Amino acid sequence: MATLTKTDFHFPGQNGVYHGKVRDVYSIGDDLLVMVATDRISAFDVILPEGIPYKGQVLNQIATEFLEATSDIVPNWRLATPDPMVTVGYRCEGFPVEMIIRGYLTGSAWREYAAGARELCGVKLPEGMRENQAFPEPIITPTTKAAEGHDENISREEIIAQGLVSEEDYKKMEGYTRKLFARGQAMASEKGLILVDTKYEFGKRNGEVVLIDEIHTPDSSRYFYAEGYEERFRKGEPQRQLSKEFVRQWLIDHGFMGKAGQKVPEMTPEFCKSVSNRYIELYEHITGRKFIKAPETDLVSRIEDNVLSCLDMLRN
Repeated sequence: MATLTKTDFHFPGQNGVYHGKVRDVYSIGDDLLVMVATDRISAFDVILPEGIPYKGQVLNQIATEFLEATSDIVPNWRLATPDPMVTVGYRCEGFPVEMIIRGYLTGSAWREYAAGARELCGVKLPEGMRENQAFPEPIITPTTKAAEGHDENISREEIIAQGLVSEEDYKKMEGYTRKLFARGQAMASEKGLILVDTKYEFGKRNGEVVLIDEIHTPDSSRYFYAEGYEERFRKGEPQRQLSKEFVRQWLIDHGFMGKAGQKVPEMTPEFCKSVSNRYIELYEHITGRKFIKAPETDLVSRIEDNVLSCLDMLRN
């Protein structure tokens, strides 16, 4: 199956490009961005060597759905989705932090807790918690947004003290984060899922705090199946989940955690297809619709044609 792992577009008015771990972002003029969701996959802040079929389409279409569904809570950067793998929107000045919100003790938070930590990003954690247990109320555990390498945990107080975000803007981001998470949890619950944790990124446009990037996708979020959650938790069994955590666990099981000297295990076509199927499964669960695979042939030409039509429409 065809995958898009590299892009090198040259759109009219283009004056810059940023190749991220998963997305390639093209700057157009003074005020527009073209964000291409590639089929790259990353884990432990490392871009893995093989692409995942339809991953970019899944991420982009889920993000579009949730950006539309939350625009009454906070303004966002999106203007149009001209291609299944592309979003076009306003350029915003991004804050150098990511707002991570957790409803349950799992993933990296559980690993730290199990190692003895009782505070995470300045947030005190209750004693006696178990893996996958719900917090009394969701906690916000921000990280720095590193240009390269690993993001680092940071507290609210450190963010404000270091001048990364003003206190006024941070309070807005906190409020938006809690409201967005509540909306995401409610939408997931309607589909038999639990939104466990997620991250949001914010920026400013014309002096206003704006939601940017993707939201509630399997790359930025973790979902459990609601059915069977209580029984599995009671028995101490792993939860059935839809997220990228299973990829991280596969890597851990094969001796890779992104540390120096470690080698990424072979990603066979069968493994890549299984990851693709998990992404499609989440799309269908979270949207309640069957996933329609976009044409695979000549992805680059398809994307270029659709973006050019969109930019022409926006400029005229």
